[in-house]
Amino acid sequence: MLIFGLICSKIIVRKFIRGEEMLEQLFFISTSVVLFGVIFFKMIKKNETEYIVLLILEALGIIIDGVGIVLNINTNIFLKVLTYIMSIVVPVIVLVLEYKNIDIINIIKFAQVKFYLSTGNLKKAKDILLTIIDKNPNNYSAHKYLAIIYEKEGGIRKAIDEYVRCIEINKKDYDSYYKVALLLNDLEKKDEAIEMLFGLLNKKPDYYNATITLGDLLIETENYKEAVTVFTEALKYRPVDFELNYGLGIAYTMLNDFQSAKECYEKAAELNNLYHNAKYSLAQIALLYKDLDAAEEYFVEALEDEELQADSYYELAKISLMKGRKDIAIKYANIAIDINSKKISEKVKKEPLFIPILSKISIPFNLEEKEDNHKLKEKEILAKEHLENTSDITMNMGYVNLKKKEQTEEIKNDIEQIIEREE
Repeated sequence: MLIFGLICSKIIVRKFIRGEEMLEQLFFISTSVVLFGVIFFKMIKKNETEYIVLLILEALGIIIDGVGIVLNINTNIFLKVLTYIMSIVVPVIVLVLEYKNIDIINIIKFAQVKFYLSTGNLKKAKDILLTIIDKNPNNYSAHKYLAIIYEKEGGIRKAIDEYVRCIEINKKDYDSYYKVALLLNDLEKKDEAIEMLFGLLNKKPDYYNATITLGDLLIETENYKEAVTVFTEALKYRPVDFELNYGLGIAYTMLNDFQSAKECYEKAAELNNLYHNAKYSLAQIALLYKDLDAAEEYFVEALEDEELQADSYYELAKISLMKGRKDIAIKYANIAIDINSKKISEKVKKEPLFIPILSKISIPFNLEEKEDNHKLKEKEILAKEHLENTSDITMNMGYVNLKKKEQTEEIKNDIEQIIEREE
């Protein structure tokens, strides 16, 4: 490249008559060659092959300028600007940025990483990141990208290690705290995940996703009082949030604090009128309080959710029986069985309320259970089953008491008839 520069200098002396043009060309060649040498030296010193891109760019600029001199077309303004950008402006910008401790080579490497990630070439992206970390073990961005790649590859433990390294480098990287908790939960290490989330909320109490995940995990692990505390604390920051009120309602449900649960479900239903599981829960609580009208109204609204239809029709059949509407009860029970024959038929057979109308309910010979849509979360299923079981116990107790009362009345009538005959 130096020889090429000297040749161009001689050509300039021969080709140009005007002194200003000769000086300009001498400036361009000398400056571009010096910059080329500086960049080349940096490449050798740092052992960074990415500098080759800059060297090629500079060389092309010098060659284009030389060709322009030889062909006497160097007066083209566009060509002149292009050669200056390639051979002088870009190298100077790189050197200035590096002087200000901005690592342009790492910027190029991360651009390559993003490109390879966008094309799905995880191996190439990972190889570049490992070279960055090898030269700078505390490069936060490299560890972050590497954690994402390991997670995509299914290497959960390696991903956790990289996220932990990110936290060590940047103590305020709350997202990495959260990712570690999620990955620990994926490994079925719920206690460790809970501990991690508590630590995160201790540092950043308003981290919404961490609150929701922690509350869910506490409910799944039957730590209902802790779940109440977590959701209640989070409501200080987002008092009109549906998920927080709904989650708190579930926690209170599992603690059998049905009055508090009712208040939370009502708030949740007010915030999201289209979320029908909250209304289904309110219906079950209404049954616990023997408020049949309110329960019936909520169950009718819950019919809008396909996943809740079979159970809602079943519950409406029970309410109809308690209100003495046997024909309507038969209709609702048959609809529920049509929707999910296996599940509802088994429930009907076990429920004493249906004994008087059992012969009029169409139970198919081949029972089929409807495949779950899996729309409900685990905590919702737990609360739903708990409310249904509690409601059934309460209803059955009432049914037994009613039967005892009827039997007592029958005995009293028999005694009275006997006394009348004797008289």
